[in-house]
Amino acid sequence: MNTKQIRNTLLLVFTALVWGCAFVAQSVGAEYVGAFTFLAARSWLAGAALLPLLIFLRPKSAAPPCPDKCPASVRQERRTLLMGGAACGFFLFMASAAQQMGVAHTTAAKAGFITSMYVIIVPIISLLLGRKVGKKIWLCVALGVVGLYLLCITDSLALSRGDATVLLCALLFSGHIMTVDHFSPKTDGIRMSCIQFFVCAVLSTICMFLFEQPSWQAIQAAALPILYAGILSSGVGYTLQIVAQKGLNPTVASLAMSLESVFSALAGWVILGQGLTARELSGCALMFIAIVLAQLPDKLLSKKKQTLPEP
Repeated sequence: MNTKQIRNTLLLVFTALVWGCAFVAQSVGAEYVGAFTFLAARSWLAGAALLPLLIFLRPKSAAPPCPDKCPASVRQERRTLLMGGAACGFFLFMASAAQQMGVAHTTAAKAGFITSMYVIIVPIISLLLGRKVGKKIWLCVALGVVGLYLLCITDSLALSRGDATVLLCALLFSGHIMTVDHFSPKTDGIRMSCIQFFVCAVLSTICMFLFEQPSWQAIQAAALPILYAGILSSGVGYTLQIVAQKGLNPTVASLAMSLESVFSALAGWVILGQGLTARELSGCALMFIAIVLAQLPDKLLSKKKQTLPEP
């Protein structure tokens, strides 16, 4: 690694720290406001935080307009951008709402590790869509299931309400990742991300007024967690990810960001005093091994054949 790659890796580790601590912010925010209220406020802030990013980074990230383009192709690009932003925003809304509801009934550590299971769920969805999945992924699935059992399953052999909701969140985030994977090569990623945050904000606001009774006093009481989750976790975190991933090996980047689950456990322990039992720590360890293993390229795991020189 050169100096720039080391710096970018450290930036991604810091991003994982910011995202990990966001689970603490969500836990604290859940004590004051409902899930939709928290998500609405967070998403409006996140969308607003990305607007300056559009101004500064779009000329570098988006291809320059071609004068030969016909109006039909321009309309198609805009249609793809709006469809992608709307679809990603819908999945982001569903996943984030489930996560916020689940965090209110479980610990930050459990929420962080269960959410990270999307790393394993995505390849399984790919299998259902006809893509090949190697033996390594099935090993990761087995490790993840055992880890989830140790972390969450009690003597009653059932998931708690909070853990089950966060597991649903991981499934929905997997759908979000697959949607991003489908649309991102076809349009500008920064603009699509900005649209998805505003779509999520609109849907959250509608549900906030339909299912909750928001009050300005409660929102003020949850101001710090909302500001952290909206500006730092979404706005700053997204910006750092864009900047740091440039020129960095995708495997290194994904492994650095996998530390989000570890940081969520540490933040929950240090800030909220949410400790874990030996059994739960064992489950966290197995899940983290599965998450890391799922992101390692197969060539690093396969043994290189050594040929002996002939005498």
